[in-house]
Amino acid sequence: MNLEISTPTNELSQRLSSTPRGARLARRLTATQLATWGYPHDSDPSHTAQLLVAELAANAVTHGRVPGRDFELKLVLLPEKDTLRIEVSDTRGDRELRFLDGGPEDENGRGLVIVFVLSARWGVAERAVGKTVWAELPLTSWRRRCPRRPVPED
Repeated sequence: MNLEISTPTNELSQRLSSTPRGARLARRLTATQLATWGYPHDSDPSHTAQLLVAELAANAVTHGRVPGRDFELKLVLLPEKDTLRIEVSDTRGDRELRFLDGGPEDENGRGLVIVFVLSARWGVAERAVGKTVWAELPLTSWRRRCPRRPVPED
């Protein structure tokens, strides 16, 4: 018997270890998935999405980490809105998000400010275990213009 498994082509969902290595992998997966959707690694949408994922994943593994539990990255391409929705879920629901007053010399405290500035909308959704921080990135202004390639004549 041949059963087909239906996988949405406009969505990526992956659990990753709650470690710095898992956060780096989340950023790389984002670049690869956006390239698959037509936004090359060196494009502005890809760079911006990677930066948003890097900040959210770093927060998940630094502040939302529960030993032995993974965090989840979810990317959803919303073609009707021409938007990328990024969701990073951790398993720690007892810590609220905070904007820190990072001074010019501080090395930490600007992650959510970056998310606020780069995304069109963002927020937090509570889960049964933990929370999901999400951000939406509009892709309209960066729509890839694909030049027509010449077709070889026979």
